[in-house]
Amino acid sequence: METLLVLSIALLSGLLLSRLAKLLQLPAVTAYLVAGILIGPYVLGKLGVKGIGFTSMHEIESLSIICDVALGFIAFSIGNEFRLSQLKKIGKQATIVGVLQAVITTLLVDAALIVFHLIAPDKLPLPAAIVLGAIASATAPAATLMVVKQYKAKGPVTDILLPVVALDDAVGLVLFSVSFGVAKALNSTAGLDVISVAIEPLLEVIFSLGLGSLMGLLFHFCERFFHSRSKRLSVSIAFVLLTIAIAMIDFELGGVHIRFSSLLVCMMLGTVFCNICDFSEELMERVDRWTAPLFVLFFVFSGAELELSVFADVTIVLVGVVYILSRSAGKYSGAFLSSKLAKCDDKIVKYLGITLLPQAGVALGMASMAMELGEMGRIIANITLFAVLVYELIGPMLTKIALLKAGDINPEGKTSARHEHAEKHGLFHHIKKKN
Repeated sequence: METLLVLSIALLSGLLLSRLAKLLQLPAVTAYLVAGILIGPYVLGKLGVKGIGFTSMHEIESLSIICDVALGFIAFSIGNEFRLSQLKKIGKQATIVGVLQAVITTLLVDAALIVFHLIAPDKLPLPAAIVLGAIASATAPAATLMVVKQYKAKGPVTDILLPVVALDDAVGLVLFSVSFGVAKALNSTAGLDVISVAIEPLLEVIFSLGLGSLMGLLFHFCERFFHSRSKRLSVSIAFVLLTIAIAMIDFELGGVHIRFSSLLVCMMLGTVFCNICDFSEELMERVDRWTAPLFVLFFVFSGAELELSVFADVTIVLVGVVYILSRSAGKYSGAFLSSKLAKCDDKIVKYLGITLLPQAGVALGMASMAMELGEMGRIIANITLFAVLVYELIGPMLTKIALLKAGDINPEGKTSARHEHAEKHGLFHHIKKKN
């Protein structure tokens, strides 16, 4: 009963705060994170009353399966952005920009945080600096898409922005897999070895992409036996859950530790399926609707995991500031240089980097995976959450401003789903009456 009560309160608190966020013109994900903080161990949880909030981190960790599932569906949705029909239109420009700006951001953040490590090694361990560099490459596709759809943006910057954001997260997942492998090797008491640093991360990426491809083919094969929308939706959910479960398996092969990245596996599952199934686009939209409350819970739980006590340490706050500044510089300079190299439109060169600042779901997913590093992982998670809160406050607003400056947004009145439904309903009756 207590678990169900906490889940309902987490969901309702996130949704209710999102109404306030809308009035303040802030993204909903910010409201969900704040809701998590409010029902977490440091606010309502302090009252010690079970059912109205999380009284300890252990309670939050006991619901980690929900976060694992949410991460799988987030990656599955990212895979949907890699349709061959769209990739042909994107061309070399989006690929060059998507890859280079992510790599440049990682290198710049790594450099800044490694310098910080050399100054204060007790405050920021080297493995944490390396992992944070990889996390910095990720952009929030949900926040970006929200701005584009809300203001119906169209133009050169928007055309390249959406595929770059999707590719950005894919590259980020690969960078994270490699960086995380290096961090685990550095954190190991056994010391460094070539297998742990170079071979295992590479095999993790290869095996993950292979498993995701195989599951995508099996997914398509099974879907052919069902014709109703409800059954196809059920099979889709079942396959994502199955893929997440299989991706949790790890084993040893010839002395080499083999594991999978659930993010990469689920992303490849979505990529393969959307390219070989002729009705995948409609099905993906239905899955997105089903996962809406799941994502709310994921962000609320992520906010609840925020260790507010960590920010009592001025040094930790400084690490967060260095991370935010270096990542912002990396995103802008990376997009500027790579779009110049790809000979993009001047508006893209000038404004694209600003639109890549939002950071949320994928970064939080990477941070939650970093929890395997123990106390070091908790530092990574809290710095990432701190940065996400800042970026989600200013990122979407900066994206809107950049698209306005680029001429991709024409100021117009806001619409809601309720009003759109009413308009369509009225139009239907008008046509019916006319006929």
